[in-house]
Amino acid sequence: MKKWFAVIGDPIEHSKSPTMHTAWFEEMAIDAAYIPLHVSADNLATAVTALKTLGASGWNVTIPHKTAIIPFLDELDELAEKMGAVNTVVRTAMGTLKGYNTDGVGFVRSLEEAVGTAHKDKPILLIGAGGAARGIAFAMQQQGYMNITIANRTVANAQAIVDEMGVGCAISLTEAEERLADFAVLVQMTSAGLATGSFAMPFSLERLTKGAIVADIVYNPLMTPFLQAAKAQGATIVTGLGMFVHQGAIAFEHWLGRYPNTNSMIVQLQAQLGGQE
Repeated sequence: MKKWFAVIGDPIEHSKSPTMHTAWFEEMAIDAAYIPLHVSADNLATAVTALKTLGASGWNVTIPHKTAIIPFLDELDELAEKMGAVNTVVRTAMGTLKGYNTDGVGFVRSLEEAVGTAHKDKPILLIGAGGAARGIAFAMQQQGYMNITIANRTVANAQAIVDEMGVGCAISLTEAEERLADFAVLVQMTSAGLATGSFAMPFSLERLTKGAIVADIVYNPLMTPFLQAAKAQGATIVTGLGMFVHQGAIAFEHWLGRYPNTNSMIVQLQAQLGGQE
């Protein structure tokens, strides 16, 4: 029987996951399909049941369901359990649902592909404390990034991640703006800047140090308002496209046991999104 996969989220129309996975299926001669499904928070439980009943082999999970989906799964990968967030679901041979988190590792691969590893010991500011933020924070810690500060509108949410990691500190967005010059690497991990959103900025980047590395996990548009402002301040820019492609490739491998070509996919999606990394 033909396999099929999906991505669930709210919003979902901005997602390039269907384009990416469909291209990989064609490249690798795999008989499978991948569809986007708009699922509101109120319908998450129903959607998971329907996906399982209709025989989906697996699916990706995006905003706002990465943490909320956990109670509906049978098992979590060790890293996903530690992160408390899932972005990939695999239907096992036994028919059970297992959750993974590929966001964090995908981000680290993308960051190091773009700027190397010389910044590992430098002060890092992570902005946001949602599901993707948890994944990135834990993955960066696992890969040796220890000088981490997490800024969030609700400081308690950032503090919860710091407490679980056992390293770093939590601050408000206001304090982050005031202390921007202290950080060598900034990672914007909220949904601010999505093509479907209002192009919000978490705070001003006027105090940003020239030459700082600034990354955004949003990939559509490639140049978010945050990255545009950072570039104007002389920062080195890392778009969210690399993370998106790498996390997708890791999910693909969980589903099908094969790792797709990420380099050609980044080039292809850059062209579609109208920009350069």
